[in-house]
Amino acid sequence: MSEDKSIENTPSSPERRRFVGVAATAAGLSLAPGIMLMEVAHGRPEEQAASSAVRWGMLVDATKCGTGCNDCVSACSTENGWTPVAESQHKNQAPQWIRKLELQDPLTQFETNLPMMCQHCADAPCVDVCPTGASFKRADGIVLVNRHTCIGCRYCMMACPYKARSLVHEPLNDTQKADVPRGMGCVESCTLCVQKIDRGDGTTACAEACTASGHNALLFGDMNDPESEISKRLRELPTKQVRADLNLNLGVRYHGI
Repeated sequence: MSEDKSIENTPSSPERRRFVGVAATAAGLSLAPGIMLMEVAHGRPEEQAASSAVRWGMLVDATKCGTGCNDCVSACSTENGWTPVAESQHKNQAPQWIRKLELQDPLTQFETNLPMMCQHCADAPCVDVCPTGASFKRADGIVLVNRHTCIGCRYCMMACPYKARSLVHEPLNDTQKADVPRGMGCVESCTLCVQKIDRGDGTTACAEACTASGHNALLFGDMNDPESEISKRLRELPTKQVRADLNLNLGVRYHGI
C-alpha cells in the first residue's frame, strides 16, 4: 500500500540513514518532547553488566492458553507503548512484539492457541545479518536492537524465521515510554521487558497478565538456574522449540504444540 510521501522521507532512504548516523552520534535521537534516546537509562546500574551466568527465557504452555484471550498482547502494548494490530490504522505495518496465533492441524482438526514473539535465539539470524551491529544479543540471552545504529534496512526482519520483528513507520508521540525508547525508521521486537528485568522485577508484562487472568500459560525465568521454577517445569514437561531444525537454541519453549 503506497503512501503519498517523497522518497526522502521514507524510513529507509539514504538521506535518513545519513542523518541518523550524524545526529544520533552527536546528540541522540529526539523521540518525543523531553525524551532523548541517549538520555534514557534502565534501572540496572551501568557497572552491573548482564551476566552470562543467567539465560532468561519463557515457557509457553499452549494447553493453558485461552482461546480469544489477548491479555498478554494488551499487557505488552501497555508496558512498551506500541499499538496492537486490532487498533492500528495500518494493519500491514503494525508492530509484531507479540501476537496470538490460532493454529489447526489439517489432519486431526485439533486447534491450538499460542503467543508468538521474538524467540531470543542463542544463535540469532537477525544478529548475523545486521550490517551495523544494531541487532545484538546480551550476555544473558536477551536479543535487542540498538536504535542508535539501526538504519532500517530490514535485513533482520527478512532473516527472522518467526516474523517477530517490525519497522516503526510513523512518528511516535503520545505512546512513547521513557524507559522503552522507540523511533521512526527503527526495527523493534519483544525485549522480554528488559526494562523490568534490569530494575529487578523478575518477570515480564505478558507473564504477569497471564497469571493475573488465571491462565498461567506463561512462565518467565532463568533457564540456567536449576532451582528456578522455569527450569523445574522444563524438566517436568515435554517441550518443543519452533523450527527446531534450524538449531538456533531458543529462549522460548512451547509445551502442547
